[in-house]
Amino acid sequence: MKKLTEIGQRIVALFLTSALGIITGASFLGDIPLWKAAALAGFASVAAVIERLARASLDGELTVQEINDAFGGSAVKKPAKKK
Repeated sequence: MKKLTEIGQRIVALFLTSALGIITGASFLGDIPLWKAAALAGFASVAAVIERLARASLDGELTVQEINDAFGGSAVKKPAKKK
């Protein structure tokens, strides 16, 4: 379940970061509505990662390394919060 949660969080982050890059470029174009350009970019990026995850899990097991590779590298580690 932990892997599924991490994958879900990373997919949302991937969608948002991909969409933000396209929003900047689409602002120069007047023919494409901004939300459509952002949605297409986000969905295309997510589809590519899901395809890589599916290929990696063909053997029935999905390792942390395979997940990191599908997202293009290791996850960014955040420093632990101090109490």
